Amino acid sequence: MDRKHNKSLVQNARELRKSMTKEERNLWYKFLKDYPVRFSRQKVLGKYIVDFYSASAKLIIELDGSQHYEEAGQRYDTKRDEYLKKYGLKIIRIPNNEINKNFGEVCEYLDNVIKQSLSQQS
Repeated sequence: MDRKHNKSLVQNARELRKSMTKEERNLWYKFLKDYPVRFSRQKVLGKYIVDFYSASAKLIIELDGSQHYEEAGQRYDTKRDEYLKKYGLKIIRIPNNEINKNFGEVCEYLDNVIKQSLSQQS
């Protein structure tokens, strides 16, 4: 990774933590914050800021709003994902509407993905 802690993005990451979307707040406070595996929110990784990151699981969780389904958003996400995958990171994308409609199922899915990812690390 270029620089794990890109100082030019730190202030932006702080602002994003203060102004999380309702879906990000929901996932953070109701699931990831107290999950047994440590996660960071709005984490600077190289030249990007990711929604949620676990170093031990080598896992990134991204919550996608409508802009991610537009052509420009998809191109940006593809470029970003390719960059992050070069460092052995797995990226999980969850649409915001799934957080809103199927929160329990999303948490169950993430729990399984996290456990699987951890088992691959050992």
